[in-house]
Amino acid sequence: MDELIRYLLSILGATSQGFAWAILAIGVYVSFRILDFPDMTSEGSFALGGSISAFCISGLGINPVLCLLISTLAGMAAGAVTGFLHTKLRIPPILAGILTMIALYSVNLGIMGKSNTPLLAQKTILSMAKNLFPSAAALGIKDNLLQNLISMGLSIIFTVLVIVLLYWFLGTEVGCAIRATGNNEAMVRAQGSNTDAMKIIGLMVGNGLIALSGGLVAQTQGFADVSMGVGAIVIGLASIVIGEVIFRRVISFASRLISIVIGSIIYRIIIASVLYIGFNSNNLKLLTAVMVAAALSIPVFKKDKVKIVREENEC
Repeated sequence: MDELIRYLLSILGATSQGFAWAILAIGVYVSFRILDFPDMTSEGSFALGGSISAFCISGLGINPVLCLLISTLAGMAAGAVTGFLHTKLRIPPILAGILTMIALYSVNLGIMGKSNTPLLAQKTILSMAKNLFPSAAALGIKDNLLQNLISMGLSIIFTVLVIVLLYWFLGTEVGCAIRATGNNEAMVRAQGSNTDAMKIIGLMVGNGLIALSGGLVAQTQGFADVSMGVGAIVIGLASIVIGEVIFRRVISFASRLISIVIGSIIYRIIIASVLYIGFNSNNLKLLTAVMVAAALSIPVFKKDKVKIVREENEC
């Protein structure tokens, strides 16, 4: 029974992380899927959001919620730099993202002044929300359970807000132009729209969401690290692919965003489960890569199977 309770607690914590990291996955979706731009800035933007959030809280004493807004604006600035390098200096998309990502590593170090900033003794959105509830002892539950529940509640609130605002924005004239640019850039340009501006705005939106996720993760987990964004792109893509494979018949845009959130939660639950059974944490990135490759190959295997069945029927 104790083992089951510990496992369920780990799943609850993974679900909470899944909602927080889902915002990252949505930001990656904006760049990679909607804008059709292979943006490597994501890893730097995620750490940038965490670094700025940590510095604003521990160094400046700013309200934690306002810190998240500042983190988002900083991420948008990083996306604008990548967009400028690509659209104005004609640097290829991948290289433009890599250049910004490399630069952001030094920027993040300069912001925090060190590689890691703890927030456990600082006022964060988690501690603020925790003060609104009775103590864990008064509720008759463990403190880590109460913290996981509050963290999950906060992550759900921010995730829902992001989905609603992004759904509204991409339904506006500018949002439709961004989506059209990702689908057929030549057609949008032929209609007189500025595709360079649409790319920059799209990258700003995507990286702003990624930085918001970084700030939220830093505040809920209690620290920010300059390397916290390593593998962020793969994690975001894993969440997107898992959601798309499970909900492959989903057509509406809102449903796709929800499928990404579910994919992020499933990914975190898988990671928590394999760690619980004793999987070496050093191999997590390898496991993630294998999961993404396997999920991406499922449609190929299904097409081959259908093709074989048709050939057999013709014979």
